[in-house]
Amino acid sequence: MKEFKPLLLFLARFLGTYIILSLLYKLYLDQYLPHNIPDPFTKFTSDVTAMGLNKFGFFSFSNSAENQPWMRLIVDGQVASIVNEGCNAVSILIIFIAFVVAFYTNFKQTALFILSGLAILFVMNIARIMLLNYIFRYHNEYGKMAHDYLFPAIIYGSIVILWIVWIKFFVTKYNKQHAK
Repeated sequence: MKEFKPLLLFLARFLGTYIILSLLYKLYLDQYLPHNIPDPFTKFTSDVTAMGLNKFGFFSFSNSAENQPWMRLIVDGQVASIVNEGCNAVSILIIFIAFVVAFYTNFKQTALFILSGLAILFVMNIARIMLLNYIFRYHNEYGKMAHDYLFPAIIYGSIVILWIVWIKFFVTKYNKQHAK
């Protein structure tokens, strides 16, 4: 049984973190979605995306649709997309956090990597939504392919790269230092 201890510890940390954070996120969403209003983080994500598009010269803003749990992103006078709870990437961020916690090193290093990773992934997600809105507005024929395949590959790929960095440069180094 001792040889399975690292695997069991990994699974316990991953599943425990994932389940706890997912339940907390569900409790958070349950305050908004049943009332058909967008949650504040989705609104924030939509607003930051509109600000980013404005920085690149597009007249953009976001607003909520009455009795709908999403935000509309308007680009150059037309609704380019809706930003719903799934667009804010929180579910993906929960998986990222759970994996990093599963390979915990020490509190400070793990917490700093999680915070840095979340910031990087948030910026990547905003860039993803900005580009998607550009495509939806000006090249709509590529919108479905970009939304369903290209951009999920980019955001998931970013997470995998961060996981590799975490394992290769932090966990492995930490384990070597503490194996002596």
